[in-house]
Amino acid sequence: MKIILPNDRDLILKDAIARVAQPSRRAFLQRSLTLGGLSMLTGCSLTDSESVETALAAMSRFNDCAQALLFDPTRLAPTYAASMITWPFPFNAYYGEDEIRVVDGEAWRLELSGLIADRKPWTLQQLRALPQQSQITRHICVEGWSAIGQWGGVPFAHFLRRVGADLSAKYVGFKCADDYFTSIDMATALHPQTIMALSYDGQPLSPKYGFPMKLRMPTKLGYKNPKHVQAIFVTNTYSGGYWEDQGYNWFGGS
Repeated sequence: MKIILPNDRDLILKDAIARVAQPSRRAFLQRSLTLGGLSMLTGCSLTDSESVETALAAMSRFNDCAQALLFDPTRLAPTYAASMITWPFPFNAYYGEDEIRVVDGEAWRLELSGLIADRKPWTLQQLRALPQQSQITRHICVEGWSAIGQWGGVPFAHFLRRVGADLSAKYVGFKCADDYFTSIDMATALHPQTIMALSYDGQPLSPKYGFPMKLRMPTKLGYKNPKHVQAIFVTNTYSGGYWEDQGYNWFGGS
């Protein structure tokens, strides 16, 4: 191992802190790194930007594993009274509100692929005919704000069993009409509060909130809750996500 001189430590720490400030890394580093953690890196052979990048990625992977081990698939996220609902519920996406995707609900089909026995597409009407549940839970955004909303829809675990998904698979992935994509662990997919949201505040889901369907997971941070979902796949191959591929923590637990 290469010896790091005091001046080298200062430069490495300064470079790593600068990377923490980058917008695409804020939440990932808020939740997976501390200044103390960064200082520990100075005992390693980190002499250039590439090495710092490698170390940050390794710490993110470690954080994913730690969160997965701590995740309790039976523990419920807090629920709230209707009087506590945030109004209006904030819009949030990687684009402006004037660029919201408008999907034709009549023509929309939910495509299924991967480790699923019955891959026939689903219409919105078919999803609405399945058992529904409602929840008033808190959406926690990686940018530091939160809001309480009422979501209704199909328990995702029920749907996965209905279509014969391989429940022993590692990942469930999502592709969206707005080109967003993400993936989650199977344990979260089967969590009792994970739903295929079709309504908000007792009304059909609006384009602003992800019509015709979004995945609502109160156990995950907001960026893990994809909107305008048009395809679901089950796989054992890691497929990342829009923000995750830019440095955000993949597990994304709230």
